[in-house]
Amino acid sequence: MITIGHLINGRSNMDGDRQQPVFNPATGEAEKNVLLASKATVEDAITAAQAAYPAWRDTPPIKRARIMYKFKNLLETNAERICQLIGEEHGKIFHDAMGELQRGIENVEYACGVPELLKGEHSRDVGPNIDSWSEFQPLGVVAGITPFNFPAMVPLWMFPIAIATGNTFILKPSERDPSATLYVAQLLQEAGLPDGVMNVVNGDKVAVDTLLKDERVKAVSFVGSTPIAEYIYSTATAHGKRCQALGGAKNHAIVMPDADMENVVNQLLGAAFGSSGERCMALSVAVAVGDDAADTLVAKMKEAMKQLKVGAATDNSNDFGPVITRAHQDKVIGYITSAEQDGASIVVDGRHPNVAGYPNGFFVGATLIDGVTTAMQSYQEEIFGPVLQVMRVATMEEAMQLINDHEYGNGTCIFTRDGEAARYFSNHIQVGMVGINIPLPVPVAYHSFGGWKRSLFGDLHAYGPDSVRFYTKRKTITQRWPSAGVREGVSFAMPTMK
Repeated sequence: MITIGHLINGRSNMDGDRQQPVFNPATGEAEKNVLLASKATVEDAITAAQAAYPAWRDTPPIKRARIMYKFKNLLETNAERICQLIGEEHGKIFHDAMGELQRGIENVEYACGVPELLKGEHSRDVGPNIDSWSEFQPLGVVAGITPFNFPAMVPLWMFPIAIATGNTFILKPSERDPSATLYVAQLLQEAGLPDGVMNVVNGDKVAVDTLLKDERVKAVSFVGSTPIAEYIYSTATAHGKRCQALGGAKNHAIVMPDADMENVVNQLLGAAFGSSGERCMALSVAVAVGDDAADTLVAKMKEAMKQLKVGAATDNSNDFGPVITRAHQDKVIGYITSAEQDGASIVVDGRHPNVAGYPNGFFVGATLIDGVTTAMQSYQEEIFGPVLQVMRVATMEEAMQLINDHEYGNGTCIFTRDGEAARYFSNHIQVGMVGINIPLPVPVAYHSFGGWKRSLFGDLHAYGPDSVRFYTKRKTITQRWPSAGVREGVSFAMPTMK
């Protein structure tokens, strides 16, 4: 059985007495083992990153950018292999894995523009013969802790811009599907990155806590569930670090009576069930305004869902694959059952799909639940599975109120032909990422990604312009060169421009 180790100081590292199995979620079988880093192993990675930092910090941004250009080409050349690894350990269908990778590559493209991104501001003659300018300098050693659901894309949200801006990086990917992440990091080494600038440590809470508490690590980025995000943020900031921690979500789509229902159904199918619903931007709740709209939506969704195919990543004709673990499969099924026990109607039941050839896989079929209320556990908590719940309200204002009342504020959308309603919605909804007839309003790489409320802890969003600010610190310089023979008198007043 293959054993997956770490990447430290440019070399494979197989340190670690502890390990755990890595499952193929389609077969339900453990096909690899991953080493879990000890505190000492993580400290070795931090030491390597710290040693590499001075030379990398002083490397001109254009040379850093050239490595990112080579890295982008290597990602594209090796895309099929990366997607194969994602499929083996995550279960994601190839077409979906390719979409994930492309979204990650777009962030590498953004990082290739780092010479422009690091240009500061300059003001000449802010006073007599006085010039002032600002510049953005790296922080030092920084770290990223990433989730299982996007083993390629989310790491690529973090380390390309962190490294391009002059930092050195330590990545702790999910131990459930580490191979694609490790392979991507090895491609970065192949692109010419100096040893120690990028390090990968596989592990569990021991590795996480070491990164959070070691004073040499200056910033931590995290994407995952809200309880863990809260822990990451509170621990990191208590130890003097910058931290951005992206947490959970409960994303709603308001379906107005005037919406193009055929288009709504097509959009909801992909947004609710793509990636088996294991996306922080998955649309898990459709809020239909008026019973007529709700009845039409449910009937059309029920009919359309008959065509959906759940299966293994090896068949690209499948729409989505298994969930990540047996425990998570049980959890998703438990939420469906709880909704039924609470009085909701299971319109399409995906609790026990029959996937030919894969009797032991961690599969949950596409599920549609009607009559959901805010009192139900299935509504209050994030399911993170291929489950779409339908709620019925009388007015758009009522729909917006329940969205604004929810503890999460990651993403939302409205389906309507009414421009006035769309504008009112976008102006007043208390959610960080908003779509108008777009169910997955994920910002492009040159904007920034992040929610509101308990979906984000920290002041800055992920990737894009906010990431440049997160991974750098501003320095402002004011200078004057006095003319020969001119001496200034003493002044005890606050300097001002006269």
